[in-house]
Amino acid sequence: MNPNSLRKIAICGSGLMGSGIAQIFASHGFQVGIFSVEDSKAEVLKKIDGNLRMLVDSESISEQAAKEILSVFQITNNLEKTVENAELVVECIPEDMKLKQSLFERLDRICDHHVILATNTSVMSITEIAEKANEKERIIGTHFWNPAFLIPLVEVVRTEYTSEEVMERTIHLLNEVGKHPIRVNKDVPGFVANRLQHALWREAISIIENGIADAKTVDESIKYSFGMRLPVLGPIENVDMVGTDLTLAIHSYLLKHLENSTEPSPLLEEMVEKGELGFKSGKGFQHWSNEEIAESRRSLNQYLIDVENKSQIKTIKNH
Repeated sequence: MNPNSLRKIAICGSGLMGSGIAQIFASHGFQVGIFSVEDSKAEVLKKIDGNLRMLVDSESISEQAAKEILSVFQITNNLEKTVENAELVVECIPEDMKLKQSLFERLDRICDHHVILATNTSVMSITEIAEKANEKERIIGTHFWNPAFLIPLVEVVRTEYTSEEVMERTIHLLNEVGKHPIRVNKDVPGFVANRLQHALWREAISIIENGIADAKTVDESIKYSFGMRLPVLGPIENVDMVGTDLTLAIHSYLLKHLENSTEPSPLLEEMVEKGELGFKSGKGFQHWSNEEIAESRRSLNQYLIDVENKSQIKTIKNH
């Protein structure tokens, strides 16, 4: 593999998401430049190598493939050098609006006109992030999900300025590297998937807060029921399956009883004030030992790796 002959992607930020997104493109034959201010080259490569170790250990990739992936990264604290010859720049810096606006203003100034400028923000207005740039039509949202190298979905978010050409090119690039991009036609808080996820979380916390069931029971009610079919049956397909008439009848009775608060749960606020921060403190809605925390993370990653491996086998068979 000759890094100098590869197409190039640039990543701004070397944290959890930045390193994971960089790994995706490197794994699919791209040269990858990483702009890192806080982490040294050795620290960045250690993060990526940690992800690759999981894949090697599960026999998803070979040891040789892992070495080749690590060889294509160009890691520097020089932004101009990082973005040189890149066709896409993905911003993965902290969720600070002024910081992001400043970076995009600078990227807009130093990158060639054809370069797509993308933000991985999960919560902030992309339109606002693009505010100080001149060529706003090339700025887009690409919200990868954590862990980025294992979860297929990427929300491709259009602002009021983003051109259709940039949307199509971005979606094509993501398809090239095996992701599952979806079009988000409006730049709204939470985009699509986080709006759905947190609507569920709001109801789950409300059930606990109102003494209907405890935290463990709430999780089990999802894991062992509709959660099992979600990978193959989304909610809207499910509506069509059972019938829009039945869904209307259920909603006419049930919706008035569901949580509809526009403010965070008082229980959640109380827990944060007490320092009950979940895995971070060993106690949240449940108590967590170090062993339980490690096992939760391990089992999640292994599940995602297994799903990815099955998906790749299915793709090969279909071709």
